[in-house]
Formats: sequence, structure tokens, C-alpha cells
Amino acid sequence: MGLAILLAVFGIGVVIGMPVAFAMGIAAATAFYYEGFPMLITFQRATAGVSVFSLLAIPFFIFAGEIMLHGGIARRLVGFASALVGHFKGGLAMVNIFSSMLFGGISGSAVADISALGSLLIPVMKERGYRPDYAVNVTVTSSIAGIVIPPSHNMIIFAVAAGGGISVSKLFLAGVLPGVLMCFCLAVAAYVLAVKHNYPAERFPGWAVVGRSAADAIPGLITAVIIVGGTLSGIFTVTESGAFGAIYALLLTTFYYRSLSLKSFVAAVVGAVRTTAMVMILIAFASSFAYLLALYQVPGKLSELLVAVSDNPIIILLMINVILLILGMIMDMAALILICTPIFLPIAKSIGMDPTQFGIMLLVNLGLGLCTPPVGTCLFVGCAVGKVKIEDALKSIWPFYIAILAALILVTYVPQVSLLLPSMF
Repeated sequence: MGLAILLAVFGIGVVIGMPVAFAMGIAAATAFYYEGFPMLITFQRATAGVSVFSLLAIPFFIFAGEIMLHGGIARRLVGFASALVGHFKGGLAMVNIFSSMLFGGISGSAVADISALGSLLIPVMKERGYRPDYAVNVTVTSSIAGIVIPPSHNMIIFAVAAGGGISVSKLFLAGVLPGVLMCFCLAVAAYVLAVKHNYPAERFPGWAVVGRSAADAIPGLITAVIIVGGTLSGIFTVTESGAFGAIYALLLTTFYYRSLSLKSFVAAVVGAVRTTAMVMILIAFASSFAYLLALYQVPGKLSELLVAVSDNPIIILLMINVILLILGMIMDMAALILICTPIFLPIAKSIGMDPTQFGIMLLVNLGLGLCTPPVGTCLFVGCAVGKVKIEDALKSIWPFYIAILAALILVTYVPQVSLLLPSMF
């Protein structure tokens, strides 16, 4: 009965439009009250959930991404991508995807990717004769590369949700190839559609321009090298790497590029504080919610249910993916990482799946959820930036969904896609 009350209160909260964090907190408090526990336990579990040292890296990652967003780094990365791949058929779509791959590796945020690159590229694509829905769909689906390509604060959330036994640096390495693979699949889909609709190719500016644009963009890319390289080398902890990355981004945009004004700095700080607060509130109340799921033995019961359907690892992983895809359509990503990891990770481990591979599969899967209604944050932001109706975007987004699903299948069933780089270091 307690589990039914927990899920019912949470479901009602989500349906009436309550923020997911508060829906989880109220549901947890209601279930604790029903079980006769002191209400104080709700807040004890919440504070315990955020009292994890490695979570300190999240505000630093977010702040570094905001500084890059407001400090003009995105524009330089777009210039480099345009010089390098703009001459392909549908060149601006390729520039969009390649820029997302580069910027996502710095910001670690899909929404930041859309805000920065979408505002630059979507209007230009429209002017060059691309359909508005095509421009928005390319931007929206390629933005989730920032979730998979390191550094990504969602990887830290997963490591914490997994109980702290998974190396964040290993997750960083594991995300590189899947992120590049996903962008490649999206590029293929974009190219096929560009040929179908006869979208233009940009003029190749020459290798001298490519070299100059690369030189202009490389200092910004070093931010990701500091964060990821510092962690992998053991010089910094994840938190220290995030702090040094944020300091470097601030110094770079202030003194080298000289593109960060006081107004932009204030906007970056406000954005970082707002995003950090949202993430931490989610983590806090999700910890109380997850505690009750464990108390009601939900992971064990769900595992028994899946095994009862089939003991074939291929089928079990398929069922997990389908469940995650459905949940990703109705809930925020951070909340799902915190709730689903304790439930599905033991099942994945029981069939021989590496926890790191499962983490990357989870991120790719839930990243797709950010592009699907009714709770498709990236889709909503992209349509707002591109001034396109959501229903119009949905009519033509399916080739890009298929491209991401192809990458997800490879990540799920080909372990080396995720584990090759970690095995080499």
C-alpha cells in the first residue's frame, strides 16, 4: 500500500504540472507519514543525498559552461566547424552537428548547446533556404551530444546514484566514442535529407582559413582538456578539475578573447546558480524517493518480473531500454538517473553488463527523452529559439530519432563502443 501511495502522489504531481523535484519530495513525505516514520526523515534523506563531495564538481562544470556560453566560445567553434565541414551537401547542418560535438564537450549541457548554437545557426540556416523544422531538428537532436561527450555533470549524478563505486574518469572516457558515433549517425541522417531537399553546400574557404579558425577555437577546447585530462591523469580530483576548468574559462574569455563583459558575467553567474539549484533540489528529493523504492524492494521485484518474461540478456536489455524511453518522455533526466540507476543497474550487472557501459546506455537513452514530448526540454527550447511550432518539428524529426536509436542499439549491444577507450588507459 505504501508503494501505491508513493507512486500515486508522485504521478498526480507530475500530471498537474508540478515540478518533478517537488512531486518526488511530497510523494516521499506522504509515504513516510503513511508508514509512521517521523517527517524529519524526509529531509534527512534529502540532505544526505546532496552531502556527497563529488557533487561539488557539478556547479563548477555548470559555471564553466555558462562562461563559455556567454563569453563567445560558441561563435568561434561554429567558425571552425564551418570552415572544416561546411562544404558538404547540407553543409550548415554538418556545421551544426560538428559544433554541438565540440561545444557539448565543453559545456556538458544540451540546453546550453541549443541556446548558444541554435541562436547562431538556426537563423542562418533559414536564410540559406533550409526548412525551419529541419534546422530546429538538427539543433535539438545533436545537442544531446553534450550529455554523453565529457565533461558531463550527468555522469557525476550517475556515479553518485550507482553508489559511488564507478569511476567518473572512466565514465568520461567511455562517453567519447558513443558521443562521436551518435553525431556521425545524425550527420548521415542530415546528409540524406539534405540531398533529398537539395539543400546547399557552402564554399570551401581553403586550408589557411581552416587553420586560422582552428587556432581561434583551440584555446576554448582546452577547457575540456583541463577537466577531462586533469581527472584522467590523477593530477586533480573531479571537483578540482571542474574548479580549474571554470577558472581557466573565466580567464580565457576575460583576458585572452576579451569577449566577456560585466553584463555577460552576471548572466553567466545567474544561469549557473539557477541551474545548480535545480539540479541539487532534484538530487535531494530524488534521494528520499529512491530510499523508499529500496525500502519497498522495487529493484528486486522489477528484476524478478523482467526475468520472468525472459532470461535472454538481449531481451532484458531491450525491455530496459523501452522502459527508459517511455519514462524519458514524461520525466526530467536528472530525476530519472537518480531513480532508475538503483533499479536497473543491478539487473544489468546480473546479466553481465559492465556498469560503465550501462551508464553510457542510460545517458544516450534519456538524452533522447529530452527531444520527445511531453517533457522534451531540448525540443521546447529549440522550437522557441527557431520560432517553430512543436507539432511541425515532430512531423519531420523521425529520421533523427532513428539515427539516435541506431547509436543506442550499438552502445547497448556492442560493449567495446563504450569500453574501448577505458580499457586502453
